[in-house]
Amino acid sequence: MAGGEELKLLGWWAPGVSPYVLRAQMALAVKGLSYEYLPEDRWCKSDLLIASNPVYKKVPVLIHNGKPICESLLIVEYLDDALGLPGNGKPILPADPYSRALARFWAAYANDKLFPSCAGILKTVKQEERAGKVEETLSGLRHLEAILAECSKGEVEAPFFGGDAIGFLDIALGCYLPWFEAVGRLAGLGPLVDPARTPKLAAWAERFRVAEPVKALLPGVDELEEYITKVLYPKWNIAVTSN
Repeated sequence: MAGGEELKLLGWWAPGVSPYVLRAQMALAVKGLSYEYLPEDRWCKSDLLIASNPVYKKVPVLIHNGKPICESLLIVEYLDDALGLPGNGKPILPADPYSRALARFWAAYANDKLFPSCAGILKTVKQEERAGKVEETLSGLRHLEAILAECSKGEVEAPFFGGDAIGFLDIALGCYLPWFEAVGRLAGLGPLVDPARTPKLAAWAERFRVAEPVKALLPGVDELEEYITKVLYPKWNIAVTSN
């Protein structure tokens, strides 16, 4: 890498299926940064992973010149702030303090509430509990529909949460798009990001999927469904409605 900067990313052995690893890869791609990808085996974690993230022993971990940075949202912020890295002319986080705080809030919401409720649709076998997870997920998507509308308030409709270019909240939410589609299909619900319910969010999702440079990173939904049913099924006791 130019300037002698060395970047390594500890990720998953199955490319694209971890939304958190995908999030870090998206940020690296948006910044135009080259890096070495080091896949990890969930059943046999490397000494490097354990040493780099001794608390959680999870991926992703970004290693910049030998220094580890853990947790995907922190990695995205680090790539924006780190001195010496090429790509600093392509900021991901908003410059305005309020917009930056708002993006962080909704990114944390997607992480802590929205995606867990979405995954919970498959993890929950009781019909009443599953219905609750479905409504919780759809409610979360409606919240983000409103935020996307707010981003364009008083202006020509912005293509992304970040305005004209992919930003922090786009990456934080966009890494979950394959999962939203796969969960909807496996649970027999149809698309969770549905133009009939959230038209602005559905249009954003279509733009994001084909946007450079993230489109090459998004996994196929069929591939992700296979991973969910074959790898996660024993762990989650998934109640799959359809294939």
